[in-house]
Amino acid sequence: MRTPQSPATMKNPSSESPLEHLRMPVQATLAAAWTSVMFLYIYVDYLALYKPGVVDDILAGVVHEFDTGPAFLALGLTLMAIPSLMILLSMTLPARTNRTLNLVVATLFIPVSIYNADGESWAYSYFYGLSIGLEVLILAFILRIAWTWPRRTASPAPLAVSVEGEPVRTPRQA
Repeated sequence: MRTPQSPATMKNPSSESPLEHLRMPVQATLAAAWTSVMFLYIYVDYLALYKPGVVDDILAGVVHEFDTGPAFLALGLTLMAIPSLMILLSMTLPARTNRTLNLVVATLFIPVSIYNADGESWAYSYFYGLSIGLEVLILAFILRIAWTWPRRTASPAPLAVSVEGEPVRTPRQA
């Protein structure tokens, strides 16, 4: 009679085999990276509200020394809309256009990310250093993925095969 084994002594054969790694499509990788950039932008802006005096400045109509008028709001929406749209566009555009757009937008957003540290005090250097570092790292990842987008290789035309399984020779090949 067989004795039952405890869960600690049971072996799972699948845990010893190598994990399967499926290649993610470039478009999905880019969309995921833009999603990460988007979340970082939102959370950095949200967490910055906890700095002393920020909410008071917003209530007074000033953000980062800018008046919170229609131009500021339009610029803020544009800066947030671009990564949002890049998620969609990375999944839907044709490869050549997709690659070019990702290279251009990621390149333009690196200085935008770095600008967020302008005028900030050293007391918040870790907060802004970490957030900007992560944003720039993800944007560099986007640049790398877009730059190294795999090229389609032309597959050789299949050889015609005779009934006996031998390649059919054309007069030029004979």
